[in-house]
Amino acid sequence: MSFVAAGLAMLLLLWLATLLAFAVPLVARWREPVLKCPVLIIESDDWGAGPLRQADLLGRLAALLQRIRDRTGRPAAMTLGVVLAVPDGARIAASGCSAYHELSLADGRFEGVRAAMQAGMQAGVFAPQLHGQCHYWPPALMAAARGDAGVRAWLGAAEPAMTEELPSPLQSRWIDASRLPSRALDAATIGQAVAAEAAAYGSLFGAPPRVAVATTFVWNEVVERAWAEAGVEVVVTPGRRATCRNAAGQPDGIDATMLSGSRSGAGQTYLVRDAYFEPSLGHGAQRLADSLTARTRQGRACLAETHRFNFLRAEAASLAALEAALQGALTACPGLRFLFPLELAHALRTRDPAWVETRLRPRLAAWCARLDEIPRFARAARLTGLALPLGWLGRAA
Repeated sequence: MSFVAAGLAMLLLLWLATLLAFAVPLVARWREPVLKCPVLIIESDDWGAGPLRQADLLGRLAALLQRIRDRTGRPAAMTLGVVLAVPDGARIAASGCSAYHELSLADGRFEGVRAAMQAGMQAGVFAPQLHGQCHYWPPALMAAARGDAGVRAWLGAAEPAMTEELPSPLQSRWIDASRLPSRALDAATIGQAVAAEAAAYGSLFGAPPRVAVATTFVWNEVVERAWAEAGVEVVVTPGRRATCRNAAGQPDGIDATMLSGSRSGAGQTYLVRDAYFEPSLGHGAQRLADSLTARTRQGRACLAETHRFNFLRAEAASLAALEAALQGALTACPGLRFLFPLELAHALRTRDPAWVETRLRPRLAAWCARLDEIPRFARAARLTGLALPLGWLGRAA
């Protein structure tokens, strides 16, 4: 009996040591709010200045979203990550690609795009978010054009450009990626650029931006502080902050990780967008339903990323896929609710009892469902046998 007791004591000590080794991520996931019901937000980026046929696309998207209702009768919610300017190709070409000129979303040529956005906002299906003045850093783009004929031709195009056609590193706004690895921008330059784009956003939408999402998810703490000064309360993230592009052009320099509801150093609420639904890349309706189901088990909202290029490149197929996916999400989770990020962030920040769970058992079940995402923890739990009691705990809860 003493041998059994000693073995049990050693096992308990091993489990305790494992839990202590991962204490920081384990505690963070316990403190992360648990939602009472499934929540889905379609997060769509790159809308605004660009191809003029966006106006018709936005009208069709708004009509589609209004047809899909949650159990309270609220229509499906889609955010629009707004880009406020593209190159003025005619003027750039006239300068021999020696001077940058931009075409603002406020220009009369984009009147139809602006009207479609506003109509969707009034219908309760669109919510704009600050994506950037441009989907690139203009001086970096001009520098790259000197040695890249493709970029030079893109800059001088006669029609409003599709930023999706640029090399990926150049689509990052808050770094100089004209050469790789990228170089950082100085704080004063960032502050001036954020203030200018926030003012432009406010003049178009009648209020300062309250939600921001960095282009290509490359940004830094300096950008966050500037956003906060401009009125941004919520930062949409992929769960980590990349601050540069490495020699291969990939996002790198991860200096922070975050969970939904946690706070930035400047006081903003972070939201995590880590589900993906890109119909033109072959993503089917079941993918969105599976993502929603998984995040519902974790007590989290499902923020599903989709991009404008799906609808520009394969309009009919992408619209049909989105409608099927939303219907499939309602079938998979009949209690589904649609929200916008600002509403979700407020509920998480205030621990609104209408949305956030306070009972122990549901919180425990959600916590157990979150553990596999912790790097190396699942393997350590299996090797030590800790996975067995944790699995039982999750099922019992």
